Amino acid sequence: MDASNTKPYHLPTDAVWFITGCSSGIGQSLAQLIAQSSNRIVATARDPASLSAIPDATNVLKLALDVKSLPSIDAALGAALARFGRIDVVVNNAGYTLVGDTEAAGDEESRALMDTNFWGMVGVSKRALGIMRDDNPKAGGQQGGVILNISSMGGWSGYPGSSFYHASKFAMEGWTEAVAKELPVEWNIHLCNIEPGGVKTNYATSSLKRMAKSHPAYDQPHYPANALTAYMMDPKNCEMWAEPTAIAAAIHKLVSRGQKIPIRVPLGADAWGMINMDIDNIKKELEELKDISLSVGEAKQLDSIGFLRKT
Repeated sequence: MDASNTKPYHLPTDAVWFITGCSSGIGQSLAQLIAQSSNRIVATARDPASLSAIPDATNVLKLALDVKSLPSIDAALGAALARFGRIDVVVNNAGYTLVGDTEAAGDEESRALMDTNFWGMVGVSKRALGIMRDDNPKAGGQQGGVILNISSMGGWSGYPGSSFYHASKFAMEGWTEAVAKELPVEWNIHLCNIEPGGVKTNYATSSLKRMAKSHPAYDQPHYPANALTAYMMDPKNCEMWAEPTAIAAAIHKLVSRGQKIPIRVPLGADAWGMINMDIDNIKKELEELKDISLSVGEAKQLDSIGFLRKT
């Protein structure tokens, strides 16, 4: 069984980037950065009028895209191929946050979040795989490409008050890792979860939606979900968050450095630090529970799945 792609990725000098959610934040900053390079950029948003901050140029294509609509995805990818012939890097950035107590969450608002954050990413990525494998070589470019899914430190660890947001990012990360290990190495397709910490975007403002209802049992201000929501809504607490331009620069460096594209990349001291602390805690708990864990089954079970180990 092939492990995730361990070969380096070499970004073409005239690479074509396809980015969702470019109306603001990370998507907008990354599109602006790419527009100033020798690369080409397909910047998308539900309303193309919101893309005015991205310069108009021959290497820039602005398109309407609703990631919840498969016909819209097909139309946008088709337009990108018609203009540039190939797609080398896909950045699934479109998404938003839903906060509130989980017990009161409505099915419609919860499913709508998953439709955008998870299923929207799946819809774009599945089609991009075929383009990178089959269409890119026909356009005179190299076979393969990179799919970057904008997750979060919340795609690794869950925090109170945003359970469905975390569910969408955990689903994104599991899907991305599984697909990365599913693809034959010779296709040269690389998948990666980008895990930013706090970023000065619309994450805590227009990209944050509160649940329509709240449960009276959770109305105490000091309860975990309320305390964390209050923290997020306080502008003072966002002052040390990373600039979206810094996230964009890190993403570009990751893809253009000519090295392996890893499955997960935390961005920011908060993301890197929290994930490392979580790993340490997991290791400690594994040791504490070792006797119970190994009391089930036989040691040979590990050998039987040795083919799943990374090479």
